[in-house]
Formats: sequence, C-alpha cells, structure tokens
Amino acid sequence: MSVLNTTVKPFNATAYKSGQFVDVSDADLKGKWSIFFFYPADFTFVCPTELEDLADHYAELQGLGVEVYSVSTDTHFSHKAWHDSSPAISKINYFMVGDQSGAITNNFEVMRPGVGLADRGTFVVDPDGVIQAMEITAEGIGRNAAELVRKVKAGIYVREHPGEVCPAKWEEGSATLAPSLDLVGKI
Repeated sequence: MSVLNTTVKPFNATAYKSGQFVDVSDADLKGKWSIFFFYPADFTFVCPTELEDLADHYAELQGLGVEVYSVSTDTHFSHKAWHDSSPAISKINYFMVGDQSGAITNNFEVMRPGVGLADRGTFVVDPDGVIQAMEITAEGIGRNAAELVRKVKAGIYVREHPGEVCPAKWEEGSATLAPSLDLVGKI
C-alpha cells in the first residue's frame, strides 16, 4: 500500500542539528514543505555520499521554504558522532533524526522487515502534511539531490497553480500543461 497522498502520521523524535539535540514532531511540518530522507545506517558507504549531496543543496531548499529531515534507525548520539568524525557528514545543517524505535520509518513504510534498517526512501511533504512525492531505491542505488530539488519545485508550482501540471523533465520556468479535453491524444 502506498503512502502517497496520505497525511504524515504523528511522531516525536530527537534529532541532531547545528550542534544541538532537538525535539521534532509532526507538528513541525505544518505550514511548510518538508523532505524526509531515509537511509539505512550511519557510518556506511552510499549513505554519506547521498547525505553530502543533499547538504550541498540544502541552502537552495531552504530558499524555497523547505525543511529537510534525514532519518535512520540510529540514535541521535550516533548522528552526532558521525557528524563530528566524517568530512562529508560534517557539511550537514539539516535535521538528522534518530528513529531507534522505528516508529517514523514504519509510518513511512520503509522499514526492512526483520532487519531494523530503513530502505532508501525519499518523501516530499506539502505544507498540509500530505505526502506529494516518493522514491524508494535499493540499497546500492544512491539518489540525486538535484533531481529532488526539481521535484520539490514542481510540487510547489502545481500547488500554487491549480489546473496546471508539470510534464516530464519540467524545469522551473518551462512550459506546463493544463489538462483538458482539447489535449487528449494531442501530446
């Protein structure tokens, strides 16, 4: 069953952000766009490359009014230790959420049964807390933050322009479509 177009379920957790341990909950999502970026584990191999790539795009996402929550089933203490010891992870300024109970990971349906680790799942959540986009990849396949930014921009555009949709490879400023009877069979 897909969580697409569903509201994020209630959660409470502790995250590491900007040298501090902070509490986060579903209430923090209201009124702004959010990205949930699940990954299997700290101190691994593909994960730091993805998290660093996302860190390199964080300022752009913040400029769009988007907050980022990276999530693994590690503790917030582990996130801090990784942040302090890895050059790639030290670039992170977004929330690194500890989900050792697996509640958030299970809520987004990306927990690997019997393993206790998250799949590589990315979720774009709108200001109403509704999941608008999702991507799940196998453990060996890293994600691309530039493509994620493009998807967020498309989501924002569609929300702000009811009746319009963004076609494949849409980039900010390019043409959109207005679905209608006149377009049927003409694309």
